[in-house]
Amino acid sequence: MGDEKMTLLQFFQLGGIFMWPLLIFSIATVALILERSIFLLIHNLKVKDIFSKIIEKIDLGDLKSAEEICAKSKKNKVSAPIFLGAIKMARFGEHRMEKCLEAEASKKINDLERGLNFLVAIGSLAPITGFLGTVSGMIAAFRNIANADDINAQLVANGIFEALITTAFGLTIAILAVAAYNIFTNIIDNFAKEIEQSGSDIISSILFSQNKK
Repeated sequence: MGDEKMTLLQFFQLGGIFMWPLLIFSIATVALILERSIFLLIHNLKVKDIFSKIIEKIDLGDLKSAEEICAKSKKNKVSAPIFLGAIKMARFGEHRMEKCLEAEASKKINDLERGLNFLVAIGSLAPITGFLGTVSGMIAAFRNIANADDINAQLVANGIFEALITTAFGLTIAILAVAAYNIFTNIIDNFAKEIEQSGSDIISSILFSQNKK
């Protein structure tokens, strides 16, 4: 192969049949990352801005206005419905508010986490598929060595080079999938913590406001 620069297509062809499932994994990984990134950008996960507005109205004893802030909020597509459900349950007491908050938060978080399990699966399957391709390539390489009349370093090196391509591709895909999964889960975990704390504060404010009457 000398000093020639190889194209991505040539690498793909050298990797053999196991490059096809790796190609599918890579397309799926990129598609999932783009889809989740767009989803998280569209569905604003900021909590503090709407939380401060709600607390302000609750402290004034105006639960109706607090409900309207949540209902009319187009920016906070995830947190607003969670808080709205809890506020609507105010007349039924603390327990019902907490249950409603937990149910709404769980539903929204499940929506945010949709597809992330596929990233975990790809992160596990891609390197295994790559290793399988390498083993298959090594078997073929040693078979060629065994059948060769003149064994030289280039023959051995070329066989190993081709065999290791699938491992490199598999590990690259796995790193991308696992990194994306960790980033997304960290964002969602932080959102869940903010919702839990903010929801608790809203319920406490509602109870305090009701006790003042």
